Amino acid sequence: MTAAEHPVLPRQSSPSDEGPPPQDRRRTIRRRLITATIIVLLIGIPAGYLLISAGQSRRSGQNKEAEASAQGLREGWPSRMQRRIFELPMPGNSLDVQYYETNNWKASRLYVEFRTTSAGLDRFLGRMGSGRSDLETGRVTIGARDRKISGWTFGSGADWAGTRHTNKNPRPTQDITVNMTDPMNPVVYVVSAATP
Repeated sequence: MTAAEHPVLPRQSSPSDEGPPPQDRRRTIRRRLITATIIVLLIGIPAGYLLISAGQSRRSGQNKEAEASAQGLREGWPSRMQRRIFELPMPGNSLDVQYYETNNWKASRLYVEFRTTSAGLDRFLGRMGSGRSDLETGRVTIGARDRKISGWTFGSGADWAGTRHTNKNPRPTQDITVNMTDPMNPVVYVVSAATP
């Protein structure tokens, strides 16, 4: 083979032992800033979430503790869950709402007092499967034990009407007494008792 038949390759330089060229200062600072940001996000977000969750849990526990230690009626609406468990479809336009819940191994009771309109009373009774015709004039259906616990007094001088709405266990039974002195704005007293 002759020299003309062999292609001549250019001479390649030998590998350098110097390593990669040094990075400029701006690129180094930027890379470190990105790394620091990622570390802060990986640690900071979960830590912040834990702090928020702990605070919410603590407040929730304090609210439940205050509710459990309450003696007698307290102002405000019972929770939706309480209303659902004790089957109390309170009208949305109710005023002066107060409630109190008791629990023991025999029974759980929810005491609720609210003022509503004449139409609100009809809605409340209708949603419970009852009606105004079931209210007996002059009848107070809430017993002495429940009166003592709730602090309610049903004395003379008011137009009382009451009914008892019964369900099969484990559904609750409601004793309903209504102050009809002002028929356009009746005051409803309910004791809903559920036995496990």
